[in-house]
Amino acid sequence: MWRDLSRAKAAGPLVPYVAGYSAELESIGYRPSTVANHVLLLAHASRWLQERGYGAEELAERSEDFLAARRAIGYTQWISPEAMAPLLTYLRSQGVVSVPAAVIATPREHVLDTYQRYLLEERGLALSSLDNFVRVARTFVDQLGDVTGNLTGVTAGDVLDFASEQCRHQNPNRVATGLRVFLRYCQVAGLTTGSLSEAVPRVASWRVSSLPKTLAPEHVRSLLESCDQRSATGARNFAILTVLVRLGLRAGEVANLELRDVDWRSGELGVRGKGARVDRLPLPVDVGEAIAHWLEHGRPSCQHPNVFSRMLAPLTPLSSGGVSDVVRAACRRAGLPPVGAHLLRHSAASEMLRTGSNLNEIG
Repeated sequence: MWRDLSRAKAAGPLVPYVAGYSAELESIGYRPSTVANHVLLLAHASRWLQERGYGAEELAERSEDFLAARRAIGYTQWISPEAMAPLLTYLRSQGVVSVPAAVIATPREHVLDTYQRYLLEERGLALSSLDNFVRVARTFVDQLGDVTGNLTGVTAGDVLDFASEQCRHQNPNRVATGLRVFLRYCQVAGLTTGSLSEAVPRVASWRVSSLPKTLAPEHVRSLLESCDQRSATGARNFAILTVLVRLGLRAGEVANLELRDVDWRSGELGVRGKGARVDRLPLPVDVGEAIAHWLEHGRPSCQHPNVFSRMLAPLTPLSSGGVSDVVRAACRRAGLPPVGAHLLRHSAASEMLRTGSNLNEIG
């Protein structure tokens, strides 16, 4: 724990929190030198508060003034709101600084907030799918609702015009699906009169007009070989790519894998799919070996249960975007055009089909 307060010239209302703050930063993976810089920033903020007669609880509302004063006396580093964020987060967790008050929602926002909770709690929609549904609903309410969000005056013709216009600028299937779900909700919630979901036009779809693009087997091997498994980052990236290539998981499913999901005894992997669904998949030997190597030789000590984590502090779980970044970085190393994680899912399905699996098994 970083305890050298002599360099910090600590004084003022934040001094009692130095030890706890430094311990918190160390626990989420910050290096000692970075912890020291954060504590020096705390000490400066504490002295600034004391000089002006402010208490520790006032730091959040005064942080912009503090940073302006810090810049004015010549500091060129640790002068942004991002630099202050870890300190304010810690002080909020200790009850020193109050959590920002929630903004009072307008009637329209209340409608959308209720709809969002319905999607999460009643429909079991995954967070990764939520944005599209809410975005379609928000645009619909903004364009056709009154100031309270009421849609009782909307007609089937209005729905058709809205869908036609939106499909010119967005994915037609996403618009149609999102609008249909929202209008069914509106009918149940009494926001519309009658059923308007049937007014949403059907989108033409020729499912066999083309096959999904895939990576050739030799390109997949190049991606895996581009990872230097002697390093912690390389071990993590190799494990992620192996899971994607062999099991065909989505990026979000890889990011959500937890240590408890790996059943080493039975050789199975629990996968949290869309909504609240959990599937049990066989754990191939090479996938198990890649994960085990990462856990034993690469994964830093983390407080969260996720299998894959960031390599730099804060050591939070790797996001689905981070999983896709791993794939794109491997493409660069292998000299291939950048692709997303989903293309590896298609490649895995094609490889399963090529080796004799039927479509039901692949699904």
